[in-house]
Amino acid sequence: MSKASIGIIGGSGLYAMDALSDIEEVQLDTPFGAPSDVLTIGTLSGKRVAFLPRHGRGHRLNPSEVPYRANIYALKQLGARFIIGVSAVGSLREQLVPGHFVVPDQAIDRTKGIRPSTFFEDGIVGHIPFSDPLSPELAHIVAQAAQESSGTTVHVGGTYCCMEGPQFSTKAESELYRSWGCDIIGMTLLPEAKLAREAEIAYATLALVTDYDCWYEGHDSVTATMVMETIAQNVAAARATVAKLAELIDPAASYAAHSALQYAIMTAPDLIPARTRQRLELIVAKYLKA
Repeated sequence: MSKASIGIIGGSGLYAMDALSDIEEVQLDTPFGAPSDVLTIGTLSGKRVAFLPRHGRGHRLNPSEVPYRANIYALKQLGARFIIGVSAVGSLREQLVPGHFVVPDQAIDRTKGIRPSTFFEDGIVGHIPFSDPLSPELAHIVAQAAQESSGTTVHVGGTYCCMEGPQFSTKAESELYRSWGCDIIGMTLLPEAKLAREAEIAYATLALVTDYDCWYEGHDSVTATMVMETIAQNVAAARATVAKLAELIDPAASYAAHSALQYAIMTAPDLIPARTRQRLELIVAKYLKA
């Protein structure tokens, strides 16, 4: 099976990467079930990249149904050390105009416990540092790639509010999130970023602004049609950014996320059930040596 050091998780409207060459499709299984879809491995800007459509081809999975653990684990199986999540978001700030890109650096979790959000369960406890939920080093490269290749306005930094969905916000919720200092709102950053950190994979997001949510007077409330129309106008820019990003990433680079578990596992090794060790071997083996 081919390996890929870079993983791309495509969100709404980005279901494929046309620029990939030397393509191989891989259907994987994981201890956490099957990922969202077949993974496509190919060469992009001279690097081996694995592409996975978050919602499945044809957009079959709502944000709460996405098998986040299986997706991250599958990319780990392929050798991914860097993951870029591409996602559609609503704007909570007037200056973040539909069509702009945002590379956030912070997040607020408003999901509701429906989505499994950790690999550490069934006899093993791990507490990862998550003060910087997006890899600062990788986010810097994402911003550079977008600025150099997308042809659109790129905002660096900002707080992503991750709501459960699949319904869009009420006006009261939208105003609440604005009062908290949130800049954009979406449905998929979490637990994706948490699981990538647990798997010691550097993770960053390229957020495509599609609408003003429902807080902005004079702008229609967000609809699915509005989201998809705006994305369609920006897919080429997103693909150009991802191609430039693959060019800029050094596959051998070592970031803080790559050692996130060094001091995170709390459970005494001899008390971890054998079945749990086996399920998480890919992630924790180097820390549980006798």
